[in-house]
Amino acid sequence: MKTDMKKKFSNKYPMVWQKDDLYLEIYCSIPNIATGIVLSTDNSLFVIDPGDGILRDLNKNFSKSEILDISDIFISHGHHDHIGGLWGLLTYLFVMKKNTSLNIHYPLGSIEITTILKAFSDVYKKDLSYKINLQAIMDFAPFSRKKVKILPFEVEHFEDELQNKAPQKVPAYGYKFIYKGKSIVYGGDTAYCENLVKMTSGSDLAIIEAGGKSENDSTHMTIKQAITVGEMANEYFLVHINE
Repeated sequence: MKTDMKKKFSNKYPMVWQKDDLYLEIYCSIPNIATGIVLSTDNSLFVIDPGDGILRDLNKNFSKSEILDISDIFISHGHHDHIGGLWGLLTYLFVMKKNTSLNIHYPLGSIEITTILKAFSDVYKKDLSYKINLQAIMDFAPFSRKKVKILPFEVEHFEDELQNKAPQKVPAYGYKFIYKGKSIVYGGDTAYCENLVKMTSGSDLAIIEAGGKSENDSTHMTIKQAITVGEMANEYFLVHINE
């Protein structure tokens, strides 16, 4: 039986979800502007899709020392509204003298990520106080970070049609995070796809984008499609809705 507890349609941000020490906050997820998400446990702090404003939002919730302890960044794909705050966050960590390594997980083939990191390295490499490990995801084998199990999975996302050219597929992944028996699924930007359905089914929380205008959209899901997927989880948020 479906209950109102599952239906979280509001696109007012921030959106917050917590079960015991597993905490997730969606600062925002607005098409063409920014997405920014943080996930934390009692001994970890992850950033998911560091869009524009992520540094400002982190500073509202976390101390300087906590931000310096960020160990991992998970990027769903290389579009500007999902990585627009990456340079600023990396620079802040440099200025504040982070001294532990940072892992950046991203889809293999996302040239936006490698280009930004090369430029950042060119500017700061001589003085950088921390090591950045670029972790291109080349397969979908599960791995663990800070006692959190991560299952990456491929989703279906395309560039919008430009100059009468057919839409081009974008390297784009979702992530499932499992911690102490609780699971959170983030699909990133995607059209309706079976991988997302499979990962969402039975999860405790699903973060589902709903930016599509029609069911034939090859870049995003409609609200109706997103609800269909979201209701496969115990709870869900709809995000990335056109304003």
